[in-house]
Amino acid sequence: MAVVAQAHRPPPSVPTGAVAPLRKLSFRALGTTCEVQYSGGDAQSVAFERAAVAWVNAFEAKYSRFRPDSLVSRINAAAGRAWVDVDAEMEGLLKLCDTLYFMTQGVLDPTALPLLRIWNYKAEQPRVPSAAEIAAARALVGWKKVQRAPGKIYLPEPGMALDFGGFGKEYAVDIVAQLAVDHALPCALVDFGHDLRAIGAPPGRPAWHIGLEDPKKPGATSGSIAVVGKGVASSGDYLRCFTIAGRRYGHIVDPRTGWPVANGCVQATVIAGTCLQAGVLSTTAFVLGVPAGVDFIQACPGAEGLLLTELARAQTRGFFNYVASN
Repeated sequence: MAVVAQAHRPPPSVPTGAVAPLRKLSFRALGTTCEVQYSGGDAQSVAFERAAVAWVNAFEAKYSRFRPDSLVSRINAAAGRAWVDVDAEMEGLLKLCDTLYFMTQGVLDPTALPLLRIWNYKAEQPRVPSAAEIAAARALVGWKKVQRAPGKIYLPEPGMALDFGGFGKEYAVDIVAQLAVDHALPCALVDFGHDLRAIGAPPGRPAWHIGLEDPKKPGATSGSIAVVGKGVASSGDYLRCFTIAGRRYGHIVDPRTGWPVANGCVQATVIAGTCLQAGVLSTTAFVLGVPAGVDFIQACPGAEGLLLTELARAQTRGFFNYVASN
């Protein structure tokens, strides 16, 4: 929750009457506010909005672990008991999980849900789980344990569970951005809970301006970046966390250790070709910390990023190219 889409008035050199106003679609889904700012004609707008909302609702109904009748929930409920049939779309997402797990060297593990459940920052009285609880949860985590065959999947141990929360929202942003392109919209900024994808540039402006939230003053920005045709995502744990005995425990858990990340990093922001890529890079960089996180981003062609710690900031070589001067 560290990037904020900013709508800008046209500069003084552009006559107000010559700039078409942006339309705005806003709805609740995927546990957050989903917004799209875009330009388009009346017929285009109606068709695009209908297609976007329908796709997101269908995606959430099928893949959300919070929906008891979703495909993901049925797979989780059958853990240790039975194989579950999956369609071609789900097989595509499972192949994506393979790629993300390999690319992040296990930092993004779609089977990490048992750990997220014991580190529950939303609990009425959050607590630090015992060493035995952490060990038991870690024993249920491991993407390589998942068994797959054409058209079906099996979680071999009771208590194992899939969760696409590590990339699902960003994946959805990219799909809706593609829907905007398919409906011939000249520009769009898709913003799902501050995971973003920009298409074109807003009327009368050279780029979309994205505010960067100040971790020390949540809700306020500490600068902005300008992007065209890019995805932007940030990872941070300064809002979703709990504190016990003076120690803060954030919501981002490293599945390799079983513990919330505590490397001094408070925010990671990445600009990349897609929102999915930006989100995966920002989460992984946050877990790796400085300097490994910066190196990880720089190893991905076309990606740039900024990592903030309690005391310093570190950025990739080309991040300054996106920093907005005003």
